[in-house]
Parts: sequence; structure tokens; C-alpha cells
Amino acid sequence: MRYDLVIFDNDGVLVDSEPISNRLLAAYLTEIGHPTSYEDSLHDYMGAAMHRVHDLILERTGRRLPEDFDDVFHGRVFAAFEQDLQPVDGVVGVLEKLTADGVPYCVASSGSHERIRVGHRTTGLDRWFDDRRIFSSEDVGRGKPAPDLFLHAAERMGVAPERCVVVEDSPLGVQAAVAAGMDVYGFTAMTPAGKLTGATRLFSRMEDLAGLLTGAAEA
Repeated sequence: MRYDLVIFDNDGVLVDSEPISNRLLAAYLTEIGHPTSYEDSLHDYMGAAMHRVHDLILERTGRRLPEDFDDVFHGRVFAAFEQDLQPVDGVVGVLEKLTADGVPYCVASSGSHERIRVGHRTTGLDRWFDDRRIFSSEDVGRGKPAPDLFLHAAERMGVAPERCVVVEDSPLGVQAAVAAGMDVYGFTAMTPAGKLTGATRLFSRMEDLAGLLTGAAEA
């Protein structure tokens, strides 16, 4: 194994939540007077913490989102998760391989702790992630693309940044990993490879990741 810690993003990497959450975000923003397409949501907010939604809307329109925006949005997302959320194809096999090989791993997500746990419980991934392996942008002052979250996860897991690899599917996440001084493997199943500029390497099938991490396969 070429790394001492594998740091997974959550949405789109562990759980197939990006289509669900971005569809709902676009619909809700449009509903309250901020016309947003699904493609707009992916471009502007994929991989970001909720404060980015507030910041961009305020910057672009001069208006603040409603005080209950996050609560209403998360309520809709969690209800949809209960109905439709699935683990990303192949990720269970990766987690099984890392566990069998004794390779430390964790999740570092722009989502809230509640969102991470709801998604993991719904998909059965909670068996792989106890509280010591879960890190959220809520834990740090700045979310992605700042490096703070990944550096916090590495420090808590006791691994130097240069010995970590991040698995990401968003441009903001790749930027954050690069800023943290970590290698980053860009997952292109949903994001065009050209948008993950700066990634150490790219891959499109999650089932290939374990081999890539050990050098047993080529991207």
C-alpha cells in the first residue's frame, strides 16, 4: 500500500447522493425565487458545504436565503434518501479490501454529521464507519476548497498529509486535497475528467480503486 490513510469524500464517492441532492436543491432554489437548473446546481454547489449556497445567492442577488432554508432542504433530502439512496457501485468491495489489508480509512465530507450518518445508515455503510472515522465541514472553520477539513481528518487519524490520499469526485474537493498537500484520485463516474484538474490520477469505476491504491492496476 502506497499510502497510510485513505480519505473518502462522501457524496458521490461512498453514497450515490449527488443526483438526488442536486435535483432537490435546484428545485427548492427555483421554488423560492432563485431559478436554478440541475446542471447549475452541479456546477456551483457539488462538493460544497451549505454555506456556499448562502454565499453565492447573497453575492448574486443581494438577498439572503430564508432562515429555515437548511432545515427544509435537509428534510427533503433525508426523506428522498430513505426512498432512493444507494451506495456507489463497487465501494463495499473497496472497503472490504482496505479492512482486510489493515489500511486505515475515513470520510471527510462537506455535508453535516447528520447527513453523513443518515446516508450511511440508509445504505448500510454505517458498519464501515464509526464516529472515529467521520469528519464533516462542521468540524472546521472553512469547507472545501479550503484544505482545513482534510488536514483536520489527517491530524485526528494521526497521519502526515503527504502520506494520505483523498478520493474525490468534485472540483472543489480536488482543490482542497491539493491545497492540503495530499494526493487525490478523481472519480469520474459523474464528473467529467476535465473538471478534476489537479488530480493525481483519474478513474471511472469504483471497483478499480483498491487495485489502483496498491499499484496493482493502472488508471
